[in-house]
Amino acid sequence: MSTDTFIAPPCHQQIRILYEDAHLILIDKPSGLLSLSGKNPLNKDSVHHRLVQAFPTATMVHRLDFGTSGVMLLALKKDVNGHLTKQFQERTIVKKYVAILFGHLDDDQGTINAPLTKAQFPYQKVCVTTGKEAVSHYRVLERLQDCVTGVKTTRVLFTPHTGRTHQLRVHSLEIGHPIIGCDLYGLDIKGLGDTHSLASRLALHANSLEFNHPVTEQRMLVESPQLLTKSTLQLAQ
Repeated sequence: MSTDTFIAPPCHQQIRILYEDAHLILIDKPSGLLSLSGKNPLNKDSVHHRLVQAFPTATMVHRLDFGTSGVMLLALKKDVNGHLTKQFQERTIVKKYVAILFGHLDDDQGTINAPLTKAQFPYQKVCVTTGKEAVSHYRVLERLQDCVTGVKTTRVLFTPHTGRTHQLRVHSLEIGHPIIGCDLYGLDIKGLGDTHSLASRLALHANSLEFNHPVTEQRMLVESPQLLTKSTLQLAQ
């Protein structure tokens, strides 16, 4: 049985509070920070570990991958957690992500429908027979080409209909345009190594989260001001 031997490097970036009230908080998670502390004591630092210092009752409603940055929602009360969890289960929460994909996508928008199942840890894979439904919508924001290396990339806005583990990463690879900076799902590039080496981090950012406030019932839209750009990702020259 495979085990997780990953040791997270120190994350010196701070968590930014985007919104808070007596019931919940929304934060801007930095890339390179775990959502929850790992079993290994060396992986103690995490979003949850940091936030409970100031918000002792904070509980996770969902998670973002280690390399993904952006909007995360945490509950401050048990009943609020339950209410928000139900919204995630019923898919009434709208999540949007900005990603930079390798190559130029032909279509300006589209839908990727590819069921996912577990592969050898920590991977997921597409499987039409045993996989669970996984649907991602995308819209092209801009097509770019590096003037030095000639590498073509496409910045897209993802709206996942489902929330499977590694869904956007696997779906991007499935259509032949992996997310640059991804250490798990990538492609070799002739003369340039691989798509992982094209960025200093995973080029995936949780741009916004839209949900119903569990107490006021007001529809809320919270956005992270950060946008993935060439300068923030330090694309290889």
